[in-house]
Amino acid sequence: MSQKIDLINGGIQHSNLFLHMPLFDRIHYEGLLEGKIRKYSALREDAVCRILVLNVIRQEEDIIWDAVEDLIKRAVSDAAVAVHGVYVFDLLTMDIHKEVKTFNPQELMGVLIKHAQQQRPGEMRLIKYSSVYGLFQKLVHEDWGKITFKTAVEVFKDKPYFLDLLIKRLIKNFEFANDPGILLLNDLSQAPLFDPGDVQQQERINTMMKAQVPKAIDFPPEVYIQDKNGVRELLSGMIIK
Repeated sequence: MSQKIDLINGGIQHSNLFLHMPLFDRIHYEGLLEGKIRKYSALREDAVCRILVLNVIRQEEDIIWDAVEDLIKRAVSDAAVAVHGVYVFDLLTMDIHKEVKTFNPQELMGVLIKHAQQQRPGEMRLIKYSSVYGLFQKLVHEDWGKITFKTAVEVFKDKPYFLDLLIKRLIKNFEFANDPGILLLNDLSQAPLFDPGDVQQQERINTMMKAQVPKAIDFPPEVYIQDKNGVRELLSGMIIK
């Protein structure tokens, strides 16, 4: 990514993505890895922390995500008519179940147009509308307008007891270096995929965690599952409501 901005200043810590995470002094977006995994870097108590996030929704509910995505695309498309230049709007996170009831494409369109009028070529900003947080960058100035919309949500097509496969993907993408790390599976489903009562699921997760997370490294990652029921840290068993 050509420009790094401190997302803390834009309120990202109050988004549904980071609300229950540890408090950071700075958060920077590093880009998209393979498999729709987003990479962030953060500063916490003078220590660098690497953060990998995967937004997911169960297949039975992807019609809800499709509906909200269409609303955002409409707002972006309408805004493009009124701006001058080439832009990219990269959606980082949103509460899709809240927005499907209250989202107003005209309001988001207005927010995008307002920022576009103030931006210089190359400038990037964190845009907030309701629970929507996204990075908005002006690439070049033109007499006409174009806004490319990007997003990354994994539609989980397997049975919930295979949830360990998603967690394993996060762990595989984590560079086991000397820096602390947070791996966050952000479940957007109304019916959460993580089920403490699913014996098969819990056994698979426990087995995978023991096999994949080395105990010999200085900083084993904190592995969180976040959904409408709260946040769980899988290694410690800590639950945050």
